Amino acid sequence: MTRNTFILAIDQGTTSSRAILFDQDGLPVPAATAQVEHRQILPRAGWVEHDPLEIWENVRTTMAQVAGHADLEPALVSAIGITNQRETVVVWERETGEPVYNAIVWQDTRTSGICSRLAAAHPDGDDRFRAATGLPLSTYFAGPKIRWILDHLDSEGRRGTERAEAGELLAGTIDSWLVWNLTGGRRGGTDGEPALHVTDVTNASRTLLMDLRTLEWCDELCREIGVPRAMLPDIVPSSGVIGQVTERRMFGGTPIAGILGDQQAAMFGQTCFDPGDAKNTYGTGAFLLLNTGTTPQFSDNGLLTTVCYQLGDADPVYALEGSVAVAGSLVQWLRDNLGVISSAEETEDLARSLDDNGDCYLVPAFSGLLAPRWRPDARGTLVGLTRFHTRAHLARAALEATAFQSREMTDAMAADAGETADALRVDGGMVVNDYLMQFQADILGIDVIRPEVTETTALGAAFAAGLAVGQWDSPDRLRELWREDRRWEPRMAEDERARLWGRWNDAVERTLGWAATES
Repeated sequence: MTRNTFILAIDQGTTSSRAILFDQDGLPVPAATAQVEHRQILPRAGWVEHDPLEIWENVRTTMAQVAGHADLEPALVSAIGITNQRETVVVWERETGEPVYNAIVWQDTRTSGICSRLAAAHPDGDDRFRAATGLPLSTYFAGPKIRWILDHLDSEGRRGTERAEAGELLAGTIDSWLVWNLTGGRRGGTDGEPALHVTDVTNASRTLLMDLRTLEWCDELCREIGVPRAMLPDIVPSSGVIGQVTERRMFGGTPIAGILGDQQAAMFGQTCFDPGDAKNTYGTGAFLLLNTGTTPQFSDNGLLTTVCYQLGDADPVYALEGSVAVAGSLVQWLRDNLGVISSAEETEDLARSLDDNGDCYLVPAFSGLLAPRWRPDARGTLVGLTRFHTRAHLARAALEATAFQSREMTDAMAADAGETADALRVDGGMVVNDYLMQFQADILGIDVIRPEVTETTALGAAFAAGLAVGQWDSPDRLRELWREDRRWEPRMAEDERARLWGRWNDAVERTLGWAATES
């Protein structure tokens, strides 16, 4: 490999699609980044959808923009890595390539009835499939979403389940949708081969349909949840060459060599390769992962067991995960829904303008609470308001809510692991907010470390693809490329930390049961 060999990362997220070029030192190439936002479709309360065709077109646009970078010859791109919003599902027609319904997003709660019926039909309730999948029954995961789409088609008389069993319909998370289109879609590849219908082990582990130990679709799970196995993609490792891009203007002929769900990609980009390594990503939601090695570890404290990554034919590496649905999207809500801020950057100055939080707490349970509480009946609550409070208090409460929810996850992980981490590596869009990072260190009581490259989700996809094609020779080399940018040490007194933590938990208690009361 030459010094000028690059890796292209496609980062398809909840709010936008990006393409980022990385050089041999694991650094983004200046000006070789493109990003396009897509619509958030909200048909009714609790429903969140995306247009799969819009997402695909946006990915094509970003790839073409990077390909047009003045200083880049496409032949110097040795591989493409893909990372994607997990649990968001697409069902499309094999023959036409047309989606039969909008993508149902990971935040969507419409499958609560499906999940409740499955839980009620088994003595283990919500833990019915946990031993096989590492996951509780929840609207969060992909399998019930596919079932809902098929039921919707059946209700229209279009025999969705029969068509799926006959192989007419394909289903997958966003990585599957992108790879199928990148490798030719309905037209197939350049040699007449069909487009690839694949997903990697990390995305498959978020469906409630894959056995964690065999890394294969489980016939029993598919049957009980109601998803025909014939419509599901082949499961492949996270790092390994699987096919080539067909479209010339989008790096045609370049191998696709890495696929990781976004949070596992961030874990990989943070080089958390050893058991005990942990990271927290602050994006639309917040996601904390702890590497547990090559044996799946099951949580007694509300965390998920998931595949962390698999390199080629090597044994898979597993992780414990805590998932918070609303983090950065809470700041977006303040801006777009309430209009109390004009930009996300404004929240830091507003938070710093106050001496304290004014005993004001904002719990963003907009679609229930995920890990570690798993309370779909919770709803968002703002408590402690008086006429004294201002928009600065709302901004500060929003930032602190993200840190408090992250503390819930770290406490659960410490209980499962039997020890507390010495430090937490952080990444994602919110880590540029220095106030949030200092408060996070304060409320955790440990150091918080931000890397030089904060776009670790895209970097992880690039690392996985680069390993597969020999751009980098080992995970040890990737560790050498990781660089610390800044570290925050806790400054808060222990009694103040305990007081704030207690008040946060009081606020959370007031969110519980609201949706159940309404119904």
